[in-house]
Amino acid sequence: MDRLDNTIRPYAWGSPTAIPNLLGTEPTGEPQAEMWMGAHAGAPSRTERGTLVEVIGTDPRKELGAPAVTKFGPRLPFLLKLLAAGAPLSLQVHPDRRQAEEGYEDEERRGIPVDAPHRNYKDANHKPELICALTEFDGLCGFRPPLEAAALLDGLGVDSLKPYVDLLHARPEEAALREVLTAVLTADPEEMAHTVTAAAAACDRLGGDYTPYAGIAHHYPGDPGVIAAMLLNHVRLQPGEALFLGAGIPHAYLDGLGVEIMANSDNVLRCGLTPKHVDVPELLRIVRFEASDPGVLRPEASPDGEEVYDTPIDEFRLSRYVLPEGASAHDLTLPTPQILLCTAGKVTAGEHELAPGQSVFVPAGDKAEVSGVGTLFRATVVI
Repeated sequence: MDRLDNTIRPYAWGSPTAIPNLLGTEPTGEPQAEMWMGAHAGAPSRTERGTLVEVIGTDPRKELGAPAVTKFGPRLPFLLKLLAAGAPLSLQVHPDRRQAEEGYEDEERRGIPVDAPHRNYKDANHKPELICALTEFDGLCGFRPPLEAAALLDGLGVDSLKPYVDLLHARPEEAALREVLTAVLTADPEEMAHTVTAAAAACDRLGGDYTPYAGIAHHYPGDPGVIAAMLLNHVRLQPGEALFLGAGIPHAYLDGLGVEIMANSDNVLRCGLTPKHVDVPELLRIVRFEASDPGVLRPEASPDGEEVYDTPIDEFRLSRYVLPEGASAHDLTLPTPQILLCTAGKVTAGEHELAPGQSVFVPAGDKAEVSGVGTLFRATVVI
C-alpha cells in the first residue's frame, strides 16, 4: 500500500482552522476548504511511486483490479475528501449520467472551452456524492413541501415575497417549486437585492428556524440564492451521520467538517450563493422539482465491525471502523482499490502508522491489515 501526500484546496468558503485542527498543524490564517485523496487530474495524491494518476496509469488492472477496470474503465472512479466549510458553499445540483453525456456533447459541439467560466459540463459523468459529518454539520438538501416553504417565506412579513407565497399555495407541487425557483432566479437583480435585504433583516430578528438563512444572507448579501435556499430543507448532521446527494437534488453545505466521497466528476449546475455563472435554463432542465426528506443516513454495522453507509450507486462505497482498545487486527483485503483515511486516534495500516488526516492507497488484492485505537474510513467501489 502507498502512503498518500494530499493537496489542500484553499477555496474562499473554507474554514481556516478545522482541517489544521484535525491534522495537528498550525493554521496559516488562510481558508483550508478541502483535502483531496484520489486520482483527480486537478490535484492527484502523491506517492513514492509518483502521483496516483501515474501509478494507476502504469498498470490499471494491477492497481484497480480487472473487475473494476471492466466496470469503470482504467481510472479510480471516486474522489475522497476532507471538507471543512466555514461559510456556505454555492447552492447547486448535479446531473445524472445521461444528462451529463448530453450536456457535455452539446458544449463540445458548440466549441465552448472546457475552462470557460460559462461552461457547465467539464466531463460526461454524473456526480453523486455522500457527506459524513465529523463534527456537527449544517446543510441544505432537497425541497421542502410547498406549503412549508410558503409558511417560512410568509413568516418573514416581506411584501415582495407574497407572490411566491401565493404560487406555492396555488399550484401543484412540481409546478409550484419550478415556478417559484424560476421567478426568484430571473427576477430583476436590483429588486431582488432589496427583497433579500429585507428578508435577511427579518431572519436576524426572528431567529429560530430562520437562523441558518440569516447566516447565509450575511455571507451573500443581496444574492437571490438566499430566497432559493429557503425552499430547501435545513438539516444538521451529528458526527457519524451522513447525507447522500443524488442527481437533481438541490443542496448546499453551510458549516462543519466532514468526510466527502463522490464520483470522479466536476459537473455542477449552480442556483445561487456564488459569483460564478448561473445557467438558469440548463439548471431547470436538471433540477428534480419534488419535495423530499433529506434522508439522514446512519451506518449499518456488520459482524466484523465495519459500519457501511448504504448508497444506490457503484462508483463508491464508504464505510468506517471504530477501533477500540484491545481489539484484534482487521483484515481489510479486497479485490477492489481502497483508500483508508484515519480521522481519530492512531491506526496502523500495513507498515504505515496513520494519525488523523493521514491516508493510504491499497491496490486491489493487496494485503490490508489494520489495528490500533481510532477511527478509520474506508473508500472503495462496488463490483
